[in-house]
Amino acid sequence: MASVQDSPVTIDVVSDAVCPWCFIGKRKLDEALKLIEDLPVQVSWRPYQLDATIPQEGISRQDYMARKFGPERIAEIHARIEGVGAEVGIPFAFDKITRSPNTLDAHRLIRWSQSSGRQSELVDRLFTLYFVEGKDIGDRDVLASLAAEFGLDSADVRRRLDTDIDKQDVTEEIATAQRIGVNGVPFYIFANRLAVSGAQSPEVLAGAIRQAFETAKA
Repeated sequence: MASVQDSPVTIDVVSDAVCPWCFIGKRKLDEALKLIEDLPVQVSWRPYQLDATIPQEGISRQDYMARKFGPERIAEIHARIEGVGAEVGIPFAFDKITRSPNTLDAHRLIRWSQSSGRQSELVDRLFTLYFVEGKDIGDRDVLASLAAEFGLDSADVRRRLDTDIDKQDVTEEIATAQRIGVNGVPFYIFANRLAVSGAQSPEVLAGAIRQAFETAKA
């Protein structure tokens, strides 16, 4: 049993806001944390871009998916993800998504939300906006409105999005993740010593968190 003196297990989740498996992984992490409520944890969301070449204004998602996977595979890919999503309560609505955005601005907002203490909630809402409601999360007005939902100053966030504030820090953090071997997301790093890749089951994640906690205490 953890004591009040125990330092929290740091959980760094490397993810991208347009990665459906990251959304699934987020929900599985939520369930994992319920299995280890006796342990103190601190979750931080770290940036990754599956495709940094997408222009600032985004591109047609249909065209993007067709080029990346081939038009004949899109329905199959979506059906598989929808099936897994239903198991964790995510009603994916791929038919509503019209744009594939560049996610750099979304990652800047996630970074800024850390001080609010509601970063994980904002991340979940960001996923929902894109995958369930079909919103363009590359649109800075959409991101500013999202910020307001979590107590941030939407006008200030909108102003900062129009600058280069934290762009370099975010891109450097992504580069660091790639240097340490992250080549797919979600990617979890527990207590800076144990890594798990992929949208693993709540039980696997909970076990890894508990192992990291015990190792850190040793």
